[in-house]
Formats: sequence, structure tokens, C-alpha cells
Amino acid sequence: MEIPILSGVYVDADPRFRTLYPVNLAPVPVANGISNSYLRPGEGMVAEAVGIGVDRGGINWNDVCYRVSGSKLISVAANNVVTVLGDVGGSTFDQHVKFDYSFDLLAIASNDNLFYWDGAVLTQVTDIDLGVVVDMVWVDGYFMTTDGEFLIVTELNNPLAVNPLKYGASEIDPDPVVALLKLRNEVHALNRYTIEVFDNVGGDLFPFARIDGAQISKGCVGVHACCVFMEAIAFVGSGRNEAPSIYMGASGQTVKISSQEIDTILLDYTEAQLSISLVEARNDKAHEYLYVHLPDRTLVYDATASRELQAPVWLVMTTAITGFSQYRARSFVWAYNKWLIADPQSTALGTFSDTNGAHWGVDVRWEFGTAIVYNSGMGAVFHDLELVALTGRVDADTVISTSWSYDGIDYTADAPIATGGPGNFQKRLCWRRQGKMRNWRIQKFTGDSRAHLSFARLEARIEPLMF
Repeated sequence: MEIPILSGVYVDADPRFRTLYPVNLAPVPVANGISNSYLRPGEGMVAEAVGIGVDRGGINWNDVCYRVSGSKLISVAANNVVTVLGDVGGSTFDQHVKFDYSFDLLAIASNDNLFYWDGAVLTQVTDIDLGVVVDMVWVDGYFMTTDGEFLIVTELNNPLAVNPLKYGASEIDPDPVVALLKLRNEVHALNRYTIEVFDNVGGDLFPFARIDGAQISKGCVGVHACCVFMEAIAFVGSGRNEAPSIYMGASGQTVKISSQEIDTILLDYTEAQLSISLVEARNDKAHEYLYVHLPDRTLVYDATASRELQAPVWLVMTTAITGFSQYRARSFVWAYNKWLIADPQSTALGTFSDTNGAHWGVDVRWEFGTAIVYNSGMGAVFHDLELVALTGRVDADTVISTSWSYDGIDYTADAPIATGGPGNFQKRLCWRRQGKMRNWRIQKFTGDSRAHLSFARLEARIEPLMF
């Protein structure tokens, strides 16, 4: 019989059944003759350059990768040469910057200030009417910022000047403005509990007017906890008197994409921790990924796989050999025909690798589990288990392990097997004499990035027992 492996089950102490999403493995919905989908190894991270400090964000502008590294605005060339362009303040990875650009200026919102890079000179906007810059976006010739209370636009003919008579506000609810995003040339003011949408109508004063029918009655927890994703606004947040979830919103409507398990994970973090989370999108190889970077892991939603499999597809990415720790890739920038990434814990800059699963040279774990195997309470003997996999893509012979649980909490000791060495493409991953169950059983599989394998199917030879 086939046992599903795209997501598993475990049991909490509450007690309740919870979903075990694959860790550092990505579900791929491809019919291959063995199954309709498979688990591929998570991408590795390879260093190619060294920044000036911890990376705080990046963008591709005029076919050049720009980043803020520590307090410095830098460019990273195709040959990985790093050039310091100026100082924009701030220093730590949780002080993310916001980039946007007009036809001739790259704007950087950093350390509560606004800067422009014109290709030669870095200039700070010093007009006192600008105030504190929480977030920034460019729309219709204006750079619009927010200080958390007002919406502020620069002058059309002078992006260094601000007219205090042209302030606007997001006033449907008294909650503070936490972020600005542009979608379909409309500005979305993301407040803590509401989202309001503004369109350019011109005029002598604030040139944007609220689109009443586009208001969304949920808001965002933090300035970088949102992004544009699949022609909608994806964000971590909630309405008033609601627990945090992950939503996609557009045209006055929201769709909740987080599952019960994802919502439960979010409850492990305080509002302050969620407020400095980073959400970013990545469209790669026909996958549409939404990354929610949390302090000790990154939750990844695959919209393409969810659509094809007709169920929410989530996975967990982490840079750890045991347990969970911060996923050490973020600030994704597509430039020079590859994904450029940064390490939030060092000055390393690099790219993703499909052939090596290690993170910056350090091996990391992977894990996946199964649904519950149940024989109507009659029990069964597990004679054989076989993982149908793509083997031989390893640097050396290594091991992977399986264990099982009768209650979803306590697991047996790991049962290791060899994966075969490089070029051993016909290696079969089999476990013999795998015990029995009296009621039900959950199987779990573990390994590390040295076992660079894809898994298409778990096949089990089981003999039912009659009690």
C-alpha cells in the first residue's frame, strides 16, 4: 500500500492532532508515473561575496543588484564585486530597509529617513515636513511615505521637498499605519487592523483619494510583514480581537491561506516578534512561493502546488541540524540570471544551489512524516517499507533513518540505512521487519543535506491482524 508523505501528523500534549509539514523539503506536484507529486531537497546556500555588514534588504534596479549592508548602501556586480555607495544609517538585520524606484531615482527608506541614489550620488531628504519615515512607495511620480499617522507625498517637480498642506490620512480606523504597498497602481495603506486603498485623483492638496469599496477589514502586524504576491497583498495580521493569521487581500476581500497548523505556530510568537517578521515572494520554476521569515524558522506557502493539489501546501525551512533555528537566506533578488541571497547572521552574500543542500557550508537536517496508518483498530504487521527515491546525487555514501510512533508523541529509536554512493542511481531505500501496530501508527523519516535525495513515494507491505 502507498502511504502519503507530502505532510504528516503528530500529536500535541493538549491533546490534538497536528500537521507535520516537511522540513527543508519542498513538495512538487508533478505526475511522474510513480506518484502525482514528490518531495525535493531544499536549496542550499553558496557564498559568492562578502558585504560590509549584516544584510538589510536588496533590489534589482537598472539591471544592477543594490543592497543595504550594515549601514552602507552597496552595489553587487555580476562578478560579485561589492562597491560602497554611501551611508543610510541603521545596522541590524531586523532593521529592514524598503527599496522602490522612479524613472531616475532609487529610493531607500532606512533608519527612519529617506534617501535617493541617482546612479552617482546618494542624497538624503532633509525637509523637516517629511518627518519619520516608517515606510515608502513610489506611485504616479510621487514618493509617498508614512510616519505611522499620516500619508505624506513629495512634490512632483522636487522629490526632496514636502508640502505639509498635502498630508493625507488613513482614517477609517484609528489604528496606526504600519506599511505601504502599491498594487495595480493603487496605494494600499496597511494599518494594524484595516487596509485602505488610495487612487490618484489629482488636486491642489493631497492628490490621493480613498476607494471606499476596496477597504479590507484586516490589517498587518509590521512594516515588512507584507508583500505583493500573485496580484494581491499577502500579509501576517488580523482584524480587531482576532488571533494572527496569514492572508491574501485584494479588492475588499481577503482569503486566509494559513492552515490551522500555521496559525498554531504563529501563536508561539509575541506580537512584538511578529512585527519584525519579514514576508517576501519568489516566483521560481513555475512555483509561486511566499516566505514568512520568523525568528527560528521560515514558513513557506506554495501557491502553485496548493492550486494543483487542491489543498494548502506549506513547508518549513530552517538552518539547523537538530530542532529549529533561523533560516539563513533572505532578501531574495533576481539579478544576473540567478537568485541572489543574503545571510542574516553574517556578512555573506551568495546564491541558491540545487545541487548542494548545505547552508553556507553547514549541513542541515530534513524531515518528513506520514499520515496515520490505521486498520480499523485491528492492528497490522509491517513487513517492509520502501522509499522510492532519486538516489545517486550525493557526494558520499550517507544514511537516512526512519522511526515510528504509536501515540504521535514518543518515537522508536532511529533505524538507519545507507543511501548509496555517488552514481548509485538504482539504489533502493528499504527497511525490513518494521514491527507492528495494535491500533494506529505514524512513520517519520529524517536525514541531512548530505543525503541530497528526492522522494516520490512510500510503499509499505503490511499484513493485517485480526484480534
